[in-house]
Amino acid sequence: MRCILSFPVVCCLGLGIATFFGLPARRVTPAAAPAISWTVQASGTTASLRGVAAVDERTAWASGANGTVLRTLDGGTTWSAVGVRGAKTIDFRDIEGFSADEAVVMGVGRPARIFRTTDGGRSWRETYHNDVEGIFLDGLAFFDNRNGLAIGDPMEGRFFLLATKDAGETWTPLPLGSRPLALGKEAAFAASGTSLAVLGKDRAWLCTGGSVSRIWRSADRGRSWDTVSSRLLEGPPSAGGFSIAFLDDERGIAVGGDFRAEDAPEGNAAVSRDGGRPWRRVDGRRPGGFREAVAFIPGTTPPLALTVGPSGSDYSIDVGVRWIPIMGPSGFHAVSLSRTTPAAAWAVGRNGLIAKFNLSRP
Repeated sequence: MRCILSFPVVCCLGLGIATFFGLPARRVTPAAAPAISWTVQASGTTASLRGVAAVDERTAWASGANGTVLRTLDGGTTWSAVGVRGAKTIDFRDIEGFSADEAVVMGVGRPARIFRTTDGGRSWRETYHNDVEGIFLDGLAFFDNRNGLAIGDPMEGRFFLLATKDAGETWTPLPLGSRPLALGKEAAFAASGTSLAVLGKDRAWLCTGGSVSRIWRSADRGRSWDTVSSRLLEGPPSAGGFSIAFLDDERGIAVGGDFRAEDAPEGNAAVSRDGGRPWRRVDGRRPGGFREAVAFIPGTTPPLALTVGPSGSDYSIDVGVRWIPIMGPSGFHAVSLSRTTPAAAWAVGRNGLIAKFNLSRP
């Protein structure tokens, strides 16, 4: 069964945005309102889904617990199970889809494993395996269809980093000295696979949590890093930054909070206007609770950002300064936008939840 839930969006830029950018305050006439909605789709599974990759308006991949991997070729009208044979015990927290045939999926815990398919999931080949004590992968991010990074929790006091130059066929650990140096009980979250974000040919960002919540920034594909406070909630091991996304080299959003307080909005969003140094906490119209993933929809004017979490979803038209709730399903863990197709997006979550994002202009 497909359930369509819609909510009209009022695109209105007010005085607060001008003040934030240091511009003279002025009133702006509201733009015509597009309509935003989620269409809940039948996934065919009750597994918790945490990985999702939108390729275009018809093709997407999803992954999750119990070795679950799903693919759609018809915009989500049907989802097919294309999981890795013999992988029922693996929790696939992240997936990257390059086409209808090619994808890379990541299993988080010990042993950490990465698989790749080139035939639409009919067969998978293990391209990374690590059974070292303490290994735990948190997410994947690709600069293009060949070059990517994988991030893991700290080992030997530094965040674990892998790099690939061949679309996940092979993975190489980055030298220990080039990895971000973690503070005590600082870690990355694998809630949505999006604690690591990349942009362009070489820029990367990592958001962390636990004892401290920081944003790490690299301009050379992870070979060196610098860091600042994320301004997000920190302290408890369940709190911090869970997801980060950049619209361009300067403007970014980080979201999170505390996964043990799903409805609490405190410290759940921050914005940057200078490439990630420093960050400003959102204290006004914040997302409606703890949020696990954030993403920008390409090609929208003004730029439209989405964030999702277990208690619901929200949108922003001012690069994260203010957020407005989207009426519809709850229970989301992750969201993905196509790099090539505007507004081609899916969100996934609890109990096999899959929903397609709909954006229409008047």
